[in-house]
Amino acid sequence: MQHLVNGLTLGGIYALIALGYTMVYGILKFINFAHGEILMMGTYAGLFTYNLLRTGLQGPALVGVFFVSVLVAMVAGGTLGVVVERIAYRPLRRAPRLAPLLSAIGVSIILMNLAGFVFGTKSLKYEYPFSNKPFVVGGVSITPNQLLILGVSVVMMVLLKLFIDRTRMGRAMRATSLDQDVARLMGVSVDTIISLTFAIGSALAAVAGVLIALEFKVYPTMGTMAGLKAFVAAVVGGIGNISGAMIGGVLLGILETFGVAVLGIPVGLKDTIAFTVLIIILLVKPAGILGKAIREKV
Repeated sequence: MQHLVNGLTLGGIYALIALGYTMVYGILKFINFAHGEILMMGTYAGLFTYNLLRTGLQGPALVGVFFVSVLVAMVAGGTLGVVVERIAYRPLRRAPRLAPLLSAIGVSIILMNLAGFVFGTKSLKYEYPFSNKPFVVGGVSITPNQLLILGVSVVMMVLLKLFIDRTRMGRAMRATSLDQDVARLMGVSVDTIISLTFAIGSALAAVAGVLIALEFKVYPTMGTMAGLKAFVAAVVGGIGNISGAMIGGVLLGILETFGVAVLGIPVGLKDTIAFTVLIIILLVKPAGILGKAIREKV
């Protein structure tokens, strides 16, 4: 049970990041490999806001400032996602598929080096806004930070699902993902919907970045491995499928935790679990758990 709680916590973070990958792929059919670096930039924005406002505060006021910093991280991440789409991807929308992919890799490297130049390569700590002393329920040890991660992840995923399923903009996003030309003929502003998709996906990644930073640290390369694992989660769930990204993220978190704790895989090799799962899924069910195989016409 302890491993399950730990796995769900880790999986919630993967799922939040994976949503950005799957939303962009669902509409543009390409992988935004700069997603992890957008996460990193959003986390830095939240960290600096938190450190600026928290001086002399404690208790509920400090917790309030923490959530303000999360909102700032979301706005910063969402804005950066829109800017990257506008500058690096939109001009290549009609280009061969390899072009925006290479552009995404270029953006990733630029953002990583820019962060190192501006913020320095020294790791920074996102201090807890509360006591993180664990408490025991039924023999299971749970920290307040784990509850925060689980709570924020679930709320964000439910809100996104409601937005996609119940709102006019959500229906426009679904229509755009099915056929951009038909959606445009039906009066949908495709460019606006694509920008909105990048904004939402990037904002969710920034939230995940803040949650990661509470347990670990903030540094220029923090988004690389987290982004790659979230990409694996999106593929496992069925890339392009919102529910699949959530399931894939949670499943990957659980498998990684059980792999280390139960199968005895060394912590130093735990990153190989995600990519082993990726290879197995591609061999057994290439479309992912909830994905549907589409046969291309020649």
